[in-house]
Amino acid sequence: MAPFPGIAHVAVTVSDLGRSTRWYERLFDAKPVLDEDTGPFHHVVWLLGGPTLFGIHQHSQPESSDAFSELRPGLDHVGFGVANRSELEEWQKRLDEMGISHGGIVDASYGCGLSFRDPDNIALELFAPPS
Repeated sequence: MAPFPGIAHVAVTVSDLGRSTRWYERLFDAKPVLDEDTGPFHHVVWLLGGPTLFGIHQHSQPESSDAFSELRPGLDHVGFGVANRSELEEWQKRLDEMGISHGGIVDASYGCGLSFRDPDNIALELFAPPS
């Protein structure tokens, strides 16, 4: 059997598709490759650095309007990989320029990360492996 495959895409549910589309367009500095209303949900998708897709969904009949919390079962956070700490420092400056609050770069034995949140409080992280 072949090894377990890598992640092809991630999709997160948002409360305001227009607001989140504009926010992610600024973050990714890219236009989406797909914007489709399927009826049960409307999704917008970006192609990021190779074969990975990142999508945001807004459902026509959401179950809840509660803000995201990583403390509930389900998603904890979405991590985006960068090459090294220097690239992470560039991202920190870019987030500052965009007015996106973050927790600063945190160094650990397994690498370093820069955590921030989207408009729905979804936890995102830029992560660099140890050098």
